[in-house]
Amino acid sequence: MRILSGDLSKMFIVKGLEKILADKDVKRSHLAQLRKACETALEDIQEELKHEETEKSTGSTSAALPLPRNYSANVINAEKHYLPFELACQCSVPRVVVIALDCLQKLIAYGHLSGTSLDPHNPQRRLIDRVVATICACFTGTPTEESVQLQIIKALLTVVTSQHVEIHEGTLLLAVRTCYNIYLASKNLINQTTAKATLTQMLNVIFMRMENQAIEEETTFSNPENHVEPADVLKREAKLEALEIVSIIVDDIIATAVNDASTEKEIEGDTQSEGGQSNGGPTPSIVSVSSSSLPRVPSQDSVDTIGGTSSSGGDLEPIGTSNSFSHVLQKDAYLVFRSLCRLAMKPLPDGIPDPKSHELRSKLLSLQLLLSVVQNAGPVFREHPVFLSVVRQCLCVALSRDGASSVTEVAELSLALFLALLNNFKAQLKKQIEVFFREIFLNILENPGSTFDHHWLVMQALTRICADAQSVVDLYVNYDCDLSAANIFERLVNVLSKIAQGRHVVDLRTTPIQEKALRIKGLECLVTILKCMVEWSRELYVNPNAHSNIGTYFLKNILSKLLLLMHFCLLDAEKMKENNTEENEGHGYVNGTLTTPKQFEAIKQQKEIWEQGIVMFNRKPRRGLQYLQSQKLLGEEAVDVARFLVTEERLDKTVVGDFLGDPDKFNKEVMYAYVDQLDFNEKDFVSALRHFLEGFRLPGEAQKIDRLMEKFAARYCECNSSLRLFASADAPYVLAYSIIMLTTDLHSPQVKNKMTKEQFIKNNRGINDSKDLPEEYLSQIYDEIAGNEIKMKAHSSSALGNKVSKPAGVANEKKRRLLWNMEMEALSSTARQLMESVSHVHSPFTSATHSEHVRPMFKVAWTPFLASFSVGLQDCDDLEVSTLCLDGIRCAIRIACIFHMALERDAFIQALARFTLLTANSPITEIKSKNIDTIKTLITVAHTDGNYLGHSWLDILKCISQLELAQLIGTGVRPQFITGTPTTPTGNNLNLNLVAMNLNLNLPGISTSGSNLHLSDLPSVSINSLEPSVKESIGETISQSVVVAVDRIFTGSTRLDGNAIVDFVRALCQISLEELAHTTQPRMFSLQKIVEISYYNMGRIRLQWSRIWEVLGDHFNKVGTSSNENIAFFAVDSLRQLAMKFIEKGELANFRFQKDFLRPFEHIMKRNRSPTIRDMVVRCVTQMVHSQSDNIKSGWKNIFCVFLLAASDTDEAIVELAFQTINKVVTELYVTNMSAMIDSFQDCVKCLSEFACNPLYPDTNMEAIRLIRLCGRHVADQPALFRDGGAQLADEMVNSQLTSAVTNLGLIPEEERLWVRGWFPILFELSCIIGRCKLDVRTRALTVLFEMAKQYGSTFRSHWWKDLFKVIFRIFNQSKLPDQLSEKSDWLTTTCNHALYAMVDVITQYFDLIGSLLMDDFIAQLLWCVTQENEQLARSGVNCLENLVISNGPKLGDDSWLRICGCVDDIFHLTLPDALLTWSPHSAPTEADNGLKDTQRLFNGLLVQCQVQLELIHTIDNIVFFPSTTRKEDADLLASAKSISASQRDLDLDQGMFQFMSTEHLLLMVDCLAKSHNFARQFNTNSTQRNVLWKAGFRGSVRPNLLKQETQSLACAMRILFRLYHDEGRQNEWTMVADKLTHLGKDALEYYVTLETESHRDAWSPLMLLFLWKINQLSDEKFKTHVSSWHQLLCELVSFELKPELRSLLRKIFLKVGQVFRVVAAAP
Repeated sequence: MRILSGDLSKMFIVKGLEKILADKDVKRSHLAQLRKACETALEDIQEELKHEETEKSTGSTSAALPLPRNYSANVINAEKHYLPFELACQCSVPRVVVIALDCLQKLIAYGHLSGTSLDPHNPQRRLIDRVVATICACFTGTPTEESVQLQIIKALLTVVTSQHVEIHEGTLLLAVRTCYNIYLASKNLINQTTAKATLTQMLNVIFMRMENQAIEEETTFSNPENHVEPADVLKREAKLEALEIVSIIVDDIIATAVNDASTEKEIEGDTQSEGGQSNGGPTPSIVSVSSSSLPRVPSQDSVDTIGGTSSSGGDLEPIGTSNSFSHVLQKDAYLVFRSLCRLAMKPLPDGIPDPKSHELRSKLLSLQLLLSVVQNAGPVFREHPVFLSVVRQCLCVALSRDGASSVTEVAELSLALFLALLNNFKAQLKKQIEVFFREIFLNILENPGSTFDHHWLVMQALTRICADAQSVVDLYVNYDCDLSAANIFERLVNVLSKIAQGRHVVDLRTTPIQEKALRIKGLECLVTILKCMVEWSRELYVNPNAHSNIGTYFLKNILSKLLLLMHFCLLDAEKMKENNTEENEGHGYVNGTLTTPKQFEAIKQQKEIWEQGIVMFNRKPRRGLQYLQSQKLLGEEAVDVARFLVTEERLDKTVVGDFLGDPDKFNKEVMYAYVDQLDFNEKDFVSALRHFLEGFRLPGEAQKIDRLMEKFAARYCECNSSLRLFASADAPYVLAYSIIMLTTDLHSPQVKNKMTKEQFIKNNRGINDSKDLPEEYLSQIYDEIAGNEIKMKAHSSSALGNKVSKPAGVANEKKRRLLWNMEMEALSSTARQLMESVSHVHSPFTSATHSEHVRPMFKVAWTPFLASFSVGLQDCDDLEVSTLCLDGIRCAIRIACIFHMALERDAFIQALARFTLLTANSPITEIKSKNIDTIKTLITVAHTDGNYLGHSWLDILKCISQLELAQLIGTGVRPQFITGTPTTPTGNNLNLNLVAMNLNLNLPGISTSGSNLHLSDLPSVSINSLEPSVKESIGETISQSVVVAVDRIFTGSTRLDGNAIVDFVRALCQISLEELAHTTQPRMFSLQKIVEISYYNMGRIRLQWSRIWEVLGDHFNKVGTSSNENIAFFAVDSLRQLAMKFIEKGELANFRFQKDFLRPFEHIMKRNRSPTIRDMVVRCVTQMVHSQSDNIKSGWKNIFCVFLLAASDTDEAIVELAFQTINKVVTELYVTNMSAMIDSFQDCVKCLSEFACNPLYPDTNMEAIRLIRLCGRHVADQPALFRDGGAQLADEMVNSQLTSAVTNLGLIPEEERLWVRGWFPILFELSCIIGRCKLDVRTRALTVLFEMAKQYGSTFRSHWWKDLFKVIFRIFNQSKLPDQLSEKSDWLTTTCNHALYAMVDVITQYFDLIGSLLMDDFIAQLLWCVTQENEQLARSGVNCLENLVISNGPKLGDDSWLRICGCVDDIFHLTLPDALLTWSPHSAPTEADNGLKDTQRLFNGLLVQCQVQLELIHTIDNIVFFPSTTRKEDADLLASAKSISASQRDLDLDQGMFQFMSTEHLLLMVDCLAKSHNFARQFNTNSTQRNVLWKAGFRGSVRPNLLKQETQSLACAMRILFRLYHDEGRQNEWTMVADKLTHLGKDALEYYVTLETESHRDAWSPLMLLFLWKINQLSDEKFKTHVSSWHQLLCELVSFELKPELRSLLRKIFLKVGQVFRVVAAAP
């Protein structure tokens, strides 16, 4: 390398000096100094070379040229020979200058001239500064030779980019300024291009060095032990020498410049910008930052302005700048950047600028360079406060002016710069971004005068902004959710929507093509925004097609949602912990910023309320204030309202002025509070007045102005009381008025004669308490007002409630252009003022991170989106437009689906469905390619977003249904089918329903495809005769892609989640109902699809399938009950197929899925009365039983329910088939598979009961009862199955008849299951058969019931018997008896009578177990029977009581006997015919027919009661003495009366229940008999009443009497008493018995002697015979006791004509009296 350096040195220095000396111009006298310097330098070099050779000969090494920079000797030598080159550069010979510059450039490039030593001529600077100044001085403006310009550029680029020299601050600025000026001044296109490229490269190097230095410093700080010196790093890593690098850079720049110049010459006439700067990352090369629209002709004006002071006002250098940098490289970058910003801030001249003008080219170049800097901004540049300050105060202000420039190139570069700022500095430029969007972007788009070029530029910029999801979401979060910011996102979407719809006002010069381009660009922006929102929320989206296993997906989905919820909960908890103050905790702030989407939404809602209130205020102030106060956002005090008026900039200033000036009391209070909030301290009067008037516009009414000025004057004096300028408030009041008038006079164009200063001073004489204000003071006021008008402060042109006015059309192009320039200037001015006002403001910027932000964003913007896409699809047939609209709708649907926004989702899907033209009332000939694309999009949405569609599936499936019908046309339906409808003979249209009507279908009259398509008719011609475009569109519907996509929706239903599949199925069922509801031609496309998806989804987990089948089952219920048999037949058959497949899967114990699945069969059987369908249902169920009996579990319940309904059918085939099947179940399956069918056992028995009750088939009735009995055998044989089965809920108990404690538990205990699930259903259903069927059937059922009770009763628990007898007692239930009197009589006579005796048999058989338990219930039932009007039943009831007591008397206890005796007593009372004593014809009803019927019914009831009384008397006698005993006693009595041998007395045996009954019970019987006797005797003695009854027809032709009751009751009572009196075991009760006997005997004798008729006495003869005989049988002692009481009455009997038997017994009594009382001797 040293040898190489020496050779290069010779080449550079020696040859350079030789070339200079060889130039002819150098020999001139005025260049003698140059010549001498060159010669001296050559001589010195020669000496150095000789010295070097000498050293070589002695062994030392040397070089012809000083060694590179690392060797100090080399540096000194290079700097020693600098003078000739400096003098050469200062000469006026271009060739010499070029040689000198070239040599300097190479010396610097190779590191032989570093210039680090001090300048000998000026020790305040280094030599390199002098070198740079020398190089820059070579450029003298436009006259400079082009070759010199190019060499200057190369040299300066080498200096700036070289690694061997360093220049900073002023020197660096000088180099940049020189290149900048060369670009502006040079006329050579190559030089211009090279200069611009050089500037770009310089800036890249400057800012790159700054960033690298920061990185290096950070690395050194973090790892000091591993720090490596930069030189060492270069040695290790550099693969090229610095000289090679510099050479490559310079050569590349020149080559690029030549190419660009050549290209520009070819397109010299083209001045249209074609794309501006890239919005990407750092620029990789010089070429990427060059512009194709750079002007070529430089201005002749001075360009030496870089680094100077901005002409737009003031020094903009940030405070403390000199002390803010950690390294000089940062200051270098700052100085350069600030200078470029100041250049960009320079205003263009008024009017349309010349493209070749210096001002325009300078602005363009500065903007281009700034763009390069900002695009490549590194961390230091983006974060250093000084750079940020320059960006805010300089760059943003410049962009606010240039962004609305009428020069397209300037506006384009400004927008590109803004995009770069948005990418790199948005977090630091929140307010500036708002101003730029609000005042430039949106205003240009909304301004009707904006040119197409400006529209296009803004739209391109917005396209790039909208492509970044982070930027889009940040716009919403930071502005739309900020109370103090404009709704940038919402307004942007609204504007773009208008452009996309073509509703915006465009320039008159805009061509249709340009309008279309703008519209497409607007759609692109909207679609891009939606895509960004989709991308932002992609984490929340679940693609159903990404999951193949439904069960696994379902569980994973739940798990992922839970994990996500836990994550957010933890995240929110952590963020809440970071809140240190209660205020921040209450408002959800962390470090001054919002943290969660919900908080942003709350702020957004609050902001909407504020905006609504402001809009209302701008219309009607009071209403607006009331609204805000009602929302608790604004206080009701005047101070609160005043603060609102002061701080809220969106209020209409005119409205504010009118409100403040209103004379109302509250308005005055607000105005006073408003002014009191203004601070006028230490402000001069004019400034205070400006501050006062900038917040509102003065009202036009003088009185309002007066009030305002008066308060202002008072407030000013209050704040500036120490000035002593005004004597009182009157002076400032008058002066303020005067200044306002002066402002109007001086600045109003309508005032021709302006007020002079003298006039102004004169007008204000004597206003200060009759004194004058100083003339100098008034003069200053005049000058200030004349130079600066009092205006309101700049505010947004888009204040709420304000509308952009549409200027009247201007026909003249020149005027229109002038008007546009004026508008742009006004817009720029407003934007600049607002930008300057926020240049020192830094608001916190929130970088959005939550996916949930998209929800409120979409909620705000979905209506403009929908309007744009709807209008685009409706109005335009362009493929690009329709594609964009469909993409937008698809994205919008995705967003609405992800966030479950039902309203928005439905709106977009309905719009999409509407534009398919499948559901609209439009001719099918209107279907175009865009409609086909819409159909495809709809199908795509269904496929990709199925999990989120909810009830929107209805619209999608409706279109698919209609699509299938449209496909029929595309298949080429035969022409004879494409005819007009008969109802419209004059029409030439095809009704698509006719297509379906005439297709070859599986079922007659039913189309299996599609539903009613609500389209207009198609011309009645063949599909081949349609227009090619229409034919193509319709044919596209049957394309393979469409057909496959539609099928994929249904086959892909397996990948929908649990909720989505339910929504899908529900919608499909609704569409199916609509298809089937067609009155003339129902169709079954959707019904077929229902069957298909049922097959597909049957593999889902049972939890999901149950929900699906809940919908499907209900649908099959409706379809299966259709009046159209073919539809119902198809539904039942489909249901059968599904059921067979489902049952094949089997079912575990205790599940009920089969029961739910088979329930539609039951429903159809219940509701459909068609014999065909009912037969089909039975056959389907029968097939299941025969083929799948082993797999059926809970489904048996439904099967038996179907058979239950079939059992009551009138169709013999249905009944027979169902009974055969259930016969198979009971006889075969119950034997082999009883355990699986145990839960449905009750249903089976109930079904058999129904078969037994069908009156049309008696043989089946008997067989059904036989099968029920067989079921009982199964229960008895397999009791363990009923005990071990799963516990059933209490509501499954049949009719809730159980009354035991288990019914209150909810679950049946194991020990009760045999009864509840086995025996009870059988016995209960038998009772139901008894209650419903004819005599023979119910008799058989009754017999079986009691036979089973007798046969299996030994296994019954005691409370089971109680439940059983409750069932049996239902037979006697009055409400269940037939209504017809004859049927009721037969029922009571046969069934009830049979049941009574059977109950007695059962109770007798199991009396030990159930006697005491059922005695009360049985007695109560007996009471019911004996009180019936049926004589047979009543007598049977009494007989049953007799049989029960006689059979079980020895087993009865005292309580039982007491209950029985009480029953007897109750029967006596209840059956006592009291009406016989009171009835009269007058008490009967007056109507003849009713009267006879009621009387006859009454008489029949009385007769029954009389019979019951007699029967009861016999029953008591039989119970106490046994029937045979009484008869033997009567025979003995008669024989005794006829003097038969006394030995017959031994016949009175101790039989009957006498010995088991207590005296108390017997005496109770006696009392009952006595009462019955007394009633009969009372009736028999009432001849009048008997005659009345006789005449009324009671007991026919014989006068009624109760002689039997009268005599037999007394006879029975006497037997009991005499038996008690003879019982030695009851001696303790003899006294009581004797008293009763004495009284009863005396009463009987007294009555007998009073009898008047012979017949009556004859009736009493057996009784008297019994009485006398019983007296005679008494012992002497007892005889003696009682005969004395009866003796007189016995003597009376002698006077009557008595029968021989009585006389004989009476004789014996008297004989015994004589013996007992010793009247006569005792008989031998």
